[in-house]
Amino acid sequence: MNTIENKTFDQERALYESHGLTVRHCAFDGPADGESALKECSDITVENCYFNLRYPLWHVHGLKMQNSEMTESCRAALWYSDNIEIKNVQMHGIKALRECSDVEIYDCDIISPEFGWSVRNINMERTNAESEYFMMRSENLEFTDVNFVGKYSFQYIKNAVFENCNFDTKDAFWHAENVTVRNSVVKGEYLGWYSDNLTLENCKIIGTQPLCYCKNLRLVNCEMTDADLCFEKSEVEATVSTPVISIKNPLSGKICVPAVGEIIREDDRYKGEIIVCSGKHMGDRA
Repeated sequence: MNTIENKTFDQERALYESHGLTVRHCAFDGPADGESALKECSDITVENCYFNLRYPLWHVHGLKMQNSEMTESCRAALWYSDNIEIKNVQMHGIKALRECSDVEIYDCDIISPEFGWSVRNINMERTNAESEYFMMRSENLEFTDVNFVGKYSFQYIKNAVFENCNFDTKDAFWHAENVTVRNSVVKGEYLGWYSDNLTLENCKIIGTQPLCYCKNLRLVNCEMTDADLCFEKSEVEATVSTPVISIKNPLSGKICVPAVGEIIREDDRYKGEIIVCSGKHMGDRA
């Protein structure tokens, strides 16, 4: 493997079609303002590098990157690439990851609108992220210890597991399929609408009008705060450990709560059972 160290590149396609290359302590920056520095490459290792130019890593097959920085000017950094491992990297340009597969991200800081669209097979751990439309239309996600802030996250995703995460996000998990969230906090309005096979286990759910129009929805030992007009037109099996403000028109299934301020049933189509319970002791059905 060839090694390039302590160089600055600003020309167009500076290292185009490189293979078996280590790039260390280099900067992609300068007045020529060139794009696509490492396009169409394979088996690339990047260490302690600075990226301040657009589109540096497109069509890369086999990438290991660590201890590096991608600035706001590093737009659309990683597209159409696969077999990627990223550790301790600042990813601060818009659309930083798209149409990629087999991705591992550890200990990173992400500030990137429209991050992660149409990605397949991604594992993310111990990472902070700020985005809008985060991970849209991606498949096969495993997230652990991820903190996220932003709107419209995880829409249209399929086949995902999230553990020990903290999400502050509006309109999360819309149209999501086959998703499990465990031991996490999910804060935001209109959680999970139109999802299919969404399961939340030992989670804290905060916000108005959660979990409406869902199919195959499951809640296991979850807390709900500021939750009103919950479960409208949803197929739901839920055990909730905290009182809720109101439940509206659950379509089918059973909801167990310790208390509910208001139950709204507009007509007899909405047959979901609501059980006021405390621990193992069942109370009144409504």
